[in-house]
Amino acid sequence: QLHLTMSEKNELTKSLEMAQKQLEEKESEMKREISEYKDRLLQAEKDHQDALTEANRQNEVEIEACQDKVNSLEHFISSQKLEIEHLKSNKEELNNSLKEANQTLGELLKIKVR
Repeated sequence: QLHLTMSEKNELTKSLEMAQKQLEEKESEMKREISEYKDRLLQAEKDHQDALTEANRQNEVEIEACQDKVNSLEHFISSQKLEIEHLKSNKEELNNSLKEANQTLGELLKIKVR
């Protein structure tokens, strides 16, 4: 009976050791997988951050280009307004000159008629 019990104990001890070894192997495998997932997550976060940084840089370049265009258009509009004012002034001078010429012509015609 004792021999049978000792034999069963040895078998149970072997089974327990095998089960513990399997658990340790599984734990080791899971730790390795967790480590791989962490590495992949870190790489994905880095890639995402790099993509955001590049997108922000491109946006800044586009914003600067748009601001340059706006500044250029504002300058163009300002110069066009000055040109319009200059043309209005010239038109007024020409109209005054035309009025004077018409008055002079009218006076000359009156003198000629007499």
